[in-house]
Amino acid sequence: MKDKYTATWVSHSSMSDYLKCPRAYYLKNVYRDPGNNHKLTLMQPALALGQVVHEVIESLSILPVEDRFAISLREKFDHAWARVSGHLGGFHDTQEEEKYKNRGVAMVSRVQNNPGPLLRKAVKLRQDLPYFWISEEDNIILCGKIDWLEYIEDSDSVGILDFKTGKLDEDTGSLQLPIYYLLAGACQTRQVSGLSYWYVDRDDVPTALPLPDAQSAKNRVLEVARRVALARKLGRFVCKHADGCSACRPLEMIIAGNARLVGVNDFGQDLYVL
Repeated sequence: MKDKYTATWVSHSSMSDYLKCPRAYYLKNVYRDPGNNHKLTLMQPALALGQVVHEVIESLSILPVEDRFAISLREKFDHAWARVSGHLGGFHDTQEEEKYKNRGVAMVSRVQNNPGPLLRKAVKLRQDLPYFWISEEDNIILCGKIDWLEYIEDSDSVGILDFKTGKLDEDTGSLQLPIYYLLAGACQTRQVSGLSYWYVDRDDVPTALPLPDAQSAKNRVLEVARRVALARKLGRFVCKHADGCSACRPLEMIIAGNARLVGVNDFGQDLYVL
């Protein structure tokens, strides 16, 4: 019998953590503080920037098209930024914060001036966290939040749009869009007819990408998901490097008490800065 409470839940971010370093995966996705049973998150400037820009843009999807830009995105951005200002965003000083904030302002201004697909209808999934059983046999659930689902009226289909706030292109081997493709196909009834990244740090329009083959996408995701499930079953999460790596070392510093607790996020995770 299916039991979501005993299943292994995997997402793009958790599987990416595992592929970078199994130990980092453990510290971010399994470990809980023995004092309060909270998971932990290391807050860094790039993470703070990405969170705020995504929050501002994604909030538009629940609004009627004609109301989406009634309030300027800059105003929404400033309001959201207040929650990551200073040490809450992992900024070392005001100069560093100002640099990241200016990047964020430029991003939301670009979207405000070039709204493109954001001026068309969007589809909202009913689940707060969309998920489905990618393998009942392996007891694995795939979950994740899709940034934006555009409704394509001509074909009664949906297009997946993912906002990118970093400077670098997503790796061509990334599992992100295959995962979103599978989630969108399983969690709503319309066919997926398009996939795009929008690099809002530099591009005025999204970049379209080819649709994956559904079975190939499932096979790729399941291969990694099964590795994660096995590691959890065995309780084996070992870094490949004897002295740790760039992914796990900062998290080890938190466990060792060499980081500062600055708050708790919306998911009940303790936020730390080094």
